[in-house]
Amino acid sequence: MMRKIQQLSEFNLRVSYREAGQGVPLVLVHGVGMNADAWQPQIEVLSRNFRVIAVDMPGHGESEGFTHSATLSDYVHWLAAFLRTQPERQFAVAGHSMGALITAGIAIEHPDLIAQAIVMSGVFKRNDAARTAVLQRAQALASGEAQLDSPLGRWFDDVPEQQQLRQQVGEWLTQVNTQGYARAYQAFAEGDRCYADRWSEIRCPVLVMTGELDANSSPQMASQMAQAAPQGQLVVIGNAKHMLNLTDAERVNEEFLLFLKPVHAAVSDQQPVEE
Repeated sequence: MMRKIQQLSEFNLRVSYREAGQGVPLVLVHGVGMNADAWQPQIEVLSRNFRVIAVDMPGHGESEGFTHSATLSDYVHWLAAFLRTQPERQFAVAGHSMGALITAGIAIEHPDLIAQAIVMSGVFKRNDAARTAVLQRAQALASGEAQLDSPLGRWFDDVPEQQQLRQQVGEWLTQVNTQGYARAYQAFAEGDRCYADRWSEIRCPVLVMTGELDANSSPQMASQMAQAAPQGQLVVIGNAKHMLNLTDAERVNEEFLLFLKPVHAAVSDQQPVEE
């Protein structure tokens, strides 16, 4: 497993990412306040079959952040610019939370780059109460008044087996660049409607996944997204909350592999045989 740096001339930003494995490229995009390390359970398993590329979003981990107020579209085009620096022409992309919004956006705006998409714990057309709450938190983050680790109570159950994960995620939240966090959260707060009416344009197969108990990225939202995409599939993980890639990693990995297997098999079958 390697940590790499890629300079994006189009944005004049440095992108940090983790890479492991060989084969069909699978790009992983984390949520607000996290970093590429949040995908560790997926990197360990999926790198046996794929070239896994876990990126740090702008202003997160070791990636440089935007110097201006950014919209969700800025993050989408940033990811597209990064993908075009890679040797492959098409990618499977999976995103969690804010990363899910970016994944849907890039499948819509840059369909030539995306072979498959996984949208996990995403949001879709929040109701008025939820929209007000998330915009208020965005404002509090921008003013430096928000408690960075306040979402932990919504993301994890109060059970012994999740305490270590909760502590690790709490550390990531408190260590994140506060300006990068605030800018990404503002884009996240406003991003649930950015591409919501364009899901019918997604050409590739898309897996929409969420946790049964995720109040903010609800099963109802996930169902609406899956139904809106021409090749949408829905998976709801029972008894899981927002951080299901960590708390329910084994099931998430199984669903990833099941969804990605057809393209992986097709590409493998096309590889020349050495004599």
